[in-house]
Amino acid sequence: MPDRARTFEKTAVIGKKPQAHDEEHMLSPVPMSERRPAWKQVLVWVGFGCVVTGLFVGGVLAGFGGQHGVPPALAAWAIALGMGSLFVLTSLLGIMAQKTGMSLALVSRYSYGAKGVNIPMAVMALLTLGWFASITGMVGQIWGAFIGNPTHIVVFTPSALGYGGIPPITLEIFLACVLSGLAFTMTAYYGIKAIEAVAIPVAPVILVIAVLVGAGMLDEGGGGITFWAKANALGGLGLGSAVTVVVGSWIAGAVMGVDLFRFNRNIAAVFAGAAACFIFTNPLLNVVGYIGAVSVGQFNYVEWMLNKNPLFAVVGCLAWTTSLWTTNNAELYCNSLYTGPILASRGKSADRKRLVLLAGILGTFLGSLGFYQIFFADFITVLGAAAPPLAGPLIADFYVVRKRHYAAEHLDDGPHYRLAGIVSFLTGAALGLFFQYVSPPPGDLPSGLLALCITIPLYLLLHRLTPGTRRDESRSRPIPSS
Repeated sequence: MPDRARTFEKTAVIGKKPQAHDEEHMLSPVPMSERRPAWKQVLVWVGFGCVVTGLFVGGVLAGFGGQHGVPPALAAWAIALGMGSLFVLTSLLGIMAQKTGMSLALVSRYSYGAKGVNIPMAVMALLTLGWFASITGMVGQIWGAFIGNPTHIVVFTPSALGYGGIPPITLEIFLACVLSGLAFTMTAYYGIKAIEAVAIPVAPVILVIAVLVGAGMLDEGGGGITFWAKANALGGLGLGSAVTVVVGSWIAGAVMGVDLFRFNRNIAAVFAGAAACFIFTNPLLNVVGYIGAVSVGQFNYVEWMLNKNPLFAVVGCLAWTTSLWTTNNAELYCNSLYTGPILASRGKSADRKRLVLLAGILGTFLGSLGFYQIFFADFITVLGAAAPPLAGPLIADFYVVRKRHYAAEHLDDGPHYRLAGIVSFLTGAALGLFFQYVSPPPGDLPSGLLALCITIPLYLLLHRLTPGTRRDESRSRPIPSS
């Protein structure tokens, strides 16, 4: 039998006009001959998970900055429930990608329609651009703290626009953002192999540094007994809100997983990759951030290292930059996979490398002017509430309606818009925001996950009520085994 990826490759290509060379399969499925070794993909996910948000979430759970926090037992539950939910969601989407070899844009056509898919793709493009700008700002801020402001030049003052309490963006921070943003852009420009090249040597070292520095912060704060006493005095943040923060920190990454898992050779690699990020790497960073915030008042271990000695400071800055490099590569790489199909659906040329350059320049500009410092906290809260329902139509359609069977030859002849997918997602996103900002759900349930759980049955109901149900089911067939 022909392998499943070649079956898709022959039939499933977006648009009727010829496109630029699709070396990363932006508009077509990845054939099995181009799938990547499992160990390389797992290390990509380890590197993908090494990002400041893991530490930031630990700090939020510890009440960093004078906010409400949660005691250790509740923090452990929030991390377990939040990361466990992300693991399940990522695995479900990852299986879909691995079996078909298709990107998020291609897979979404089944549940959103050939042009309706532009709605979730536009959302994901904005999310990944925001993340790229934020991570670029994180790197610039660390190097700015290390270098200081010897030029005495300020490029931008957030307080002048009403954002009080946010330090000025100095020339040193600005230039660090520009240089790092351009470096991130160039590696994303060269695709999945360049992402692996950065992630493989860096990811294990970063985790070792995080563990060692976490132990150092615990010791400086007085040891385990003192930490336990301080942590158990925390309170005020409900479990549901805590889980929403955990989920919000990585929901974009969970959905983005489709575009990384399509390079996997088997389903076991999907579970291993998802576990590397959500069972191992991120929970570890959550714990380090929590310990640091409680013990020494700082969740960011690099900020702590800067105040020790010059050697610690250099190691911390380099570790920080390389750990965030792998994550930002993935953000920018996937961004092109969302904007490209939008252009292709409108008959426009969609060259992936050009899109990476454009998004990288824009994201670098935003990051260098304080996007992270001003908007990041609200950004991940909105993400956690509104983004999870995006995956609802995909899961419902693939696992329930089509029973894990997609007919590749019908990918391009479906309707332009599938109202079941569009309406259920928009309704779910609105509910997530309503639960988060207007009326909390009963039992302090996490807003975004509750909205996702509502979106799935809503899609199934609307699918039954809209035309084409029997046609869709008749066009679904088993995908041949490789």
